[in-house]
Amino acid sequence: MKSLPEEPEKPLRDDCCGGGSCCPCIWDVYYEKLAKWKEAKREFEQLNNKEKVSVKTGD
Repeated sequence: MKSLPEEPEKPLRDDCCGGGSCCPCIWDVYYEKLAKWKEAKREFEQLNNKEKVSVKTGD
């Protein structure tokens, strides 16, 4: 992975109908995308930290 994808945009309060019958709810979709983004961010940061260490040590 060369670059970190953009963080998902948080829905506005008015984007949700509040009825509880939508499947999936816009908030369910957002939190699923956010979890995937956080995992991608963690992997991206780990990869970048390894590259920095490699450059410093010359490995």
